Amino acid sequence: MTQKHAFQQVDVFSSQSFKGNPLAVVCDADDVSDAQMEAFANWTNLSETTFLLKPTVEGADYRVRIFTPVGELPFAGHPTLGSCHVWLSRHGKPGQQEVVQQCGAGLVRVRVSDGTLAFAAPPLRKSGSVDTETLTTVAAALGVASSGIVDANWTDNGPGWLSLLLKARADVLNIRPDYAALGRFQVGVVAPCTPEDGVDTDFELRAFGDNCEDPVTGSLNAGVAQWLMGKGMAPERYVASQGTAMGRAGRVHVEKLGDDIWIGGEVTTFIEGNVII
Repeated sequence: MTQKHAFQQVDVFSSQSFKGNPLAVVCDADDVSDAQMEAFANWTNLSETTFLLKPTVEGADYRVRIFTPVGELPFAGHPTLGSCHVWLSRHGKPGQQEVVQQCGAGLVRVRVSDGTLAFAAPPLRKSGSVDTETLTTVAAALGVASSGIVDANWTDNGPGWLSLLLKARADVLNIRPDYAALGRFQVGVVAPCTPEDGVDTDFELRAFGDNCEDPVTGSLNAGVAQWLMGKGMAPERYVASQGTAMGRAGRVHVEKLGDDIWIGGEVTTFIEGNVII
């Protein structure tokens, strides 16, 4: 049985039109089956598609299920901000400053401030150093010399991230990945920006996995921030750019407040209507 659902397609993590990471959001999806969610997410062919449902735990404002074209994720960053933006447009209250999202990774707090949204980075599911065999495989798949890797760490908060810190922004932008060799790994690459780079950001990131590059990735930025701040390699407030190599202009605002690291950016709706699922 098919039904009509309110629908929005939004752009996340950029102030420039069509320069962030798009997200498809289906509203009031409690009656949509798992198979229908999987089929619709595969059809949109976006990095993620989300479905908004009524919460099932106390304290949550809404529940979200997050799908890539090939499967479901317990958590992802740009779907969190994009889904919250859509929920607020339909159910939010004037002056509301914080929203609680229920997802596969648990409850995630989302802060509303000055027209932007930021989520509190969830705990890492896997952290720590990367074994030599895995690091060798990943470096070869990315075409990165071992001498060019400053550090490496697991930064997995749901999608499975493994992150590499390189010496320079140019090293990040010059990567040409071999996805077949990369295989199952989800890899983030980061490097500091310098005044000589002539950009308005502090770090440059790229994200590789599932045979593609993701334009702007909230979950990766969250894990990288926890890693770099924890080791004293990043300040407690900075801006990261991502998507440059794809012609995008992603900007991720990172800030540590107390024990929380907040990952934020702008969200804009570009498509609004109904879908039949």
